[in-house]
Amino acid sequence: MSDRSKKIEAQQREMPEPYEGNRPIPWLVILIVSALFVWAIGYIWTTHQANPPSYGDRRTAQDFKVAASTTGGVADGAQIYSAQCVACHQASGQGLPGVFPPLAGSEWVTGKAALAVQIVLHGVTGPLTVSGTQYNGMMPTFKDKLDDAQIAAVVSYIRSNFGNSADSVDAAMVAAERKATADHAEPWNGDAELAGMK
Repeated sequence: MSDRSKKIEAQQREMPEPYEGNRPIPWLVILIVSALFVWAIGYIWTTHQANPPSYGDRRTAQDFKVAASTTGGVADGAQIYSAQCVACHQASGQGLPGVFPPLAGSEWVTGKAALAVQIVLHGVTGPLTVSGTQYNGMMPTFKDKLDDAQIAAVVSYIRSNFGNSADSVDAAMVAAERKATADHAEPWNGDAELAGMK
């Protein structure tokens, strides 16, 4: 037997290269997926998101909004303080030494009510001296985040808690302070700007 015939026999034992055939998705699968898609769109379209859900947690987005009365009540101020201020000034109002100033016994809180309102409205940046200690941080502005009644509530709360005993603030005063400094876009520059308001 020659070498040539051996090569031909070896080639005949080999199987052809596999290939993937054209197998379309079955019509039944396409029909089921299409029906599920149409049902899902219809379900989303007909669900009323404003209504409370009938199963599970029945709270809506409205339930999570902070309620504040127009009188600046202490209870409402406590809720707003817990939600907005406690991370920096702490639950005790003592702040964090060297980082965030205390509200307890602070002349900025117990002094003129208008000054405390301005600090909450516009925030503070730069060096600020509180009870003889200088802090160089940044307090965010709340003029766009809280309305007049909410700011009145939280300022009244900090002025009457943590050992402080200053007068409360009402929403009308906050509205007047907001209007008076409506063109002030930046946070107050610490002692440099606020000292003149004391």
